[in-house]
Amino acid sequence: MLKQEELHAVCNMFKEEKLSKGAYFLKQNQPANKLSFIQSGLIRIFTHEDGKEITQWISSPGYFVTEISSFMFGGSSRWNMQALTEVELFSISISEYQKIVKVVPKWHELEKLFIVKCFVILENRIYNHLSKSAEQRYQEFFNQNPSLFNQVPLQYIASMLGMTPETFSRIRKKQLS
Repeated sequence: MLKQEELHAVCNMFKEEKLSKGAYFLKQNQPANKLSFIQSGLIRIFTHEDGKEITQWISSPGYFVTEISSFMFGGSSRWNMQALTEVELFSISISEYQKIVKVVPKWHELEKLFIVKCFVILENRIYNHLSKSAEQRYQEFFNQNPSLFNQVPLQYIASMLGMTPETFSRIRKKQLS
């Protein structure tokens, strides 16, 4: 859908960036001033609520990372985003992102597809949380992301799946036997 020269121009707007393990990509209450594509590594998106951490997502290679509402509309982030491993990113600032439409006239169509894809992922997560058992959520997530179970502390996955570490451990033990 993009012409070669448009793709090249957009790629040049992204700058290579590295995060060391434990470094923050974004902290809660800060504005999201960049959108990044994860080339390698893992970033955990989380918050603190009533004295406990809640993991919203673990972003992995091939995905974009930002807090979309803050990036698109301003304001501050509700989430912390922290590198779980060494991370290589390609990042674009808000000001550069806003210039893409001048380089790619059909950008709004592509942006719409991107946002729809994000919405579908969110819609599926909501559906799974409302209609599936903890065992079904565990199994589906494991089937889609088996390598994460060896790379990420399991309490983060448990939180992301909406279960306590104890429930997660019980289900994991049952699945492994």
